[in-house]
Amino acid sequence: MDLVDSLRRHRLLAIVRGKDPVAALRTVRTLVEEGIAAVEISLTTTDALTVIRQARAALGPDALLGAGTVRSAADAGRALDAGASYLVTPAVVDGLAPYGVPVLMGALTPTEIEAALARGADAVKLFPGSLGGPGYLRALRDPFPEVPFVPVGGVDATAAHDYLARGAVAVGVGSPLVGDAADGGDLDQLRARAAEFRAVAAGDTP
Repeated sequence: MDLVDSLRRHRLLAIVRGKDPVAALRTVRTLVEEGIAAVEISLTTTDALTVIRQARAALGPDALLGAGTVRSAADAGRALDAGASYLVTPAVVDGLAPYGVPVLMGALTPTEIEAALARGADAVKLFPGSLGGPGYLRALRDPFPEVPFVPVGGVDATAAHDYLARGAVAVGVGSPLVGDAADGGDLDQLRARAAEFRAVAAGDTP
C-alpha cells in the first residue's frame, strides 16, 4: 500500500478511540460506509487489538485500516498481527522500519521531522497541530517542501480546510469527527459530521 498516495487521494484520516469496543467497531464501519476510506484505531481504545481484528474481517484486506498511538516496536508487531496495514505514532519511534509497512510518524519541530524521516517515515504526523495551527504548517513548507504532512490534534472543519489549503496532504481528525460514537454515541450524528468533513476534504468551504 502506498500510504502517501492514499492520503493524497482521500485527504482525510479518521481517528477512532473509545472505551466501548463494540461501539468502536460500529464507528469504524459507519465511517467507511459514509465514504471515509482511511481509518486509524488508536491502541488506547479498550480492547483495541480485537477491534482492529474484527474491523479487518468486516472490511476486507484492502481497507485502509491502521493502528494509532503506536509507541514501540512491540506495539507495532501486535497491531500488525491483528490486521493493521499501516502504523501511526504520536512521536518519533525507533524500530518500525523492519516491519516493512507504511508509517505516519509523529513530529512537531524541525529536528523531530528530520528524525522521523531518518527512521523511514512515509509521512509526518504534525502533532499536536493545535500548537502552531495552519500558519505553522505554512512556515514548515519552505524548509520541507517535499515532506507529506498530516496535521493532527484539534482539527475541526475550519482548521481542516485551512491545513489542506496550506499544503497538508491530508488531515487526521479524532473527536471533532468521531465525537462520542466510539463510546456508544449517536451514529446519525456521526454520519452528519462525516458528511461535513468529507465535503471539506473535497474542497468545499466549511
